Amino acid sequence: MSASVSAVERLPASEREGAILRARGVTFAYDGPPVVDGVSLELVPGRLIGVIGPNGAGKSTLARLLSGLLRPQAGEVTLDGRPLWAWKRRELARRIAVVPQSPVLPETFTAAEVVLLGRTPHLGLLGSEKARDREIARQAMERVQVWHLANRLIGTLSGGERQRVVVARALAQEPSILLLDEPTTHMDVNHQLGLIVLVRHLAAEDHLAVLAILHDLNLASQYCDELVLLAGGRAIARGHPSAVITEERIAKAYHADVLVLTHPQTGRPIVVPELFGDLARADAGDVRRET
Repeated sequence: MSASVSAVERLPASEREGAILRARGVTFAYDGPPVVDGVSLELVPGRLIGVIGPNGAGKSTLARLLSGLLRPQAGEVTLDGRPLWAWKRRELARRIAVVPQSPVLPETFTAAEVVLLGRTPHLGLLGSEKARDREIARQAMERVQVWHLANRLIGTLSGGERQRVVVARALAQEPSILLLDEPTTHMDVNHQLGLIVLVRHLAAEDHLAVLAILHDLNLASQYCDELVLLAGGRAIARGHPSAVITEERIAKAYHADVLVLTHPQTGRPIVVPELFGDLARADAGDVRRET
């Protein structure tokens, strides 16, 4: 696939049916140069889009722009064709659920109470939960495998357990769009895999539009339908993982020398560090021959 600027900046099939959340040339700066600079992408039902890039690339700021927490200083984010700023916060909360990178949680709440907060946008004027709300919260906890923690205080949970509770809270909102900012942070390998498989299932089978900011390049490569590689606030590559994850592009974005191999089962790229120069490359050649 071509790495030309036009291929990177163009919205792929931007007018295709079913696209519900679009960013067009969004730019945002705090103080100084833009943190997000002219980024375009779209989220459509049934697809998992992964955003990768080094620290400071603008990934978390992009997630805030897509959720409506920040308003772009140039460009636009639209939901069903309407700018996000034109939606009421309660309306957005019924459509878009966010799993932040470092959520602030009430330490004295139980896990079940935190997940039930996800029902807030759906509650009536009196704000009291009904049996259906509690059932939806329970189902969300079961899907993320935290129902056994229902009566545990948040302050007693590990980082990985807390993160899974936050994912369950997002699912309890019954969103059509799910934005996850490094959702596998603090999780061991088993729970990382379990969560990314669940997220892919939510996109493919529950027909959610999902964006996940991922730190692990190999998880992103194996499970995402499409990747967006950010560097310096700009999208320098976008497309299928095999087109985005190349030695040249990873070196450019991360300033790190890596080897990009092929997974023997999926055929998708896997990234390993290049160690000891020629010796590591020779060993990698042996791996390629064995696979």
